[in-house]
Formats: sequence, structure tokens, C-alpha cells
Amino acid sequence: MKNVRILGVDPGYAIVGFGIVEYDGINFRPIEYGAVLTEAHTPFNERLMAIHTDMEFIFDKYHPHCMAIEKLFFTTNQKTAIDVAQARGVTVLSAAKRFVPVFEYTPLQVKSAVVGYGKAEKKQVMEMTRQLLNLAQIPKPDDAADALAIAICHGHSTRWG
Repeated sequence: MKNVRILGVDPGYAIVGFGIVEYDGINFRPIEYGAVLTEAHTPFNERLMAIHTDMEFIFDKYHPHCMAIEKLFFTTNQKTAIDVAQARGVTVLSAAKRFVPVFEYTPLQVKSAVVGYGKAEKKQVMEMTRQLLNLAQIPKPDDAADALAIAICHGHSTRWG
């Protein structure tokens, strides 16, 4: 199997976590991770444009073979859900423009794939992500660690070759 470059995304509109890993079917190698940040008092359309611009840069610089993104689940705040969904759509658009396949995972699937237990605590997922990527520290911000976990989930959930 050739190395596959996976972009993991933790969607949001204030913070979009991203993590890029290469996976050879056995081991993961971190390529880059971080977060796209938008200012709180910026008009929402401008925030979406900033997310789009930064995601375009990430796709053009790292050329992922696929993108894994967290499915959205909201039960309380409808406005937040709609805003996050719009930001998520901008992110998915960057993949679609390049014909990069997009895969969605629930938090339960991510926890199961990374830790082996669907009800794992956030700290457990972050620590296992650190270990699987042989990192000295848990990635910061948390959104970047979550994005890397989503990328790992995709690596473990897909039949390669």
C-alpha cells in the first residue's frame, strides 16, 4: 500500500481544527496540524471567507488524498448548529473542488477507532492520539488534537489497497 495523506477536520466557525497525517496501513506520521481561527466580532460572512481561504491554502500546500470530518450533532442551540454547519460546508467545498473524497465520522466512531472504547474520555483520546503519532506533547489547541484523531479514525476505518 502506498502512503495515504489524510486531512482530519474538526469543524467550527471560531476555531476549525485540522490535522494532516500520512498512513501506510500500519503507522501514522504527522505532517501538520493546527487551527483556522476567526475573530468573534467579525461579520459572519467574513468569517466564512477566512475559513475558506485558509482551507484552500491547506489543500494546495499539503494535497491530501482524502478528508475526514466530524459529523455534526446538536441538541440545544439551533443558531450555533446552523453557523457550524455553514462553516463545515465551506470546508467540504474546498475538498469537493479538488475531487477529494470526504468521509464523516461520529464522535463515538472516533473514540472507538482511536481508543478502542466509544465512551472514552476526551483526555484518553488526546493521549492516545499523541502516542499513535509519537508526539512529545498532546497537540494544541484541542481542536487540532480532535482533527488528528478524526484522521486516525479514517485510517483505521478504511480498507486500503
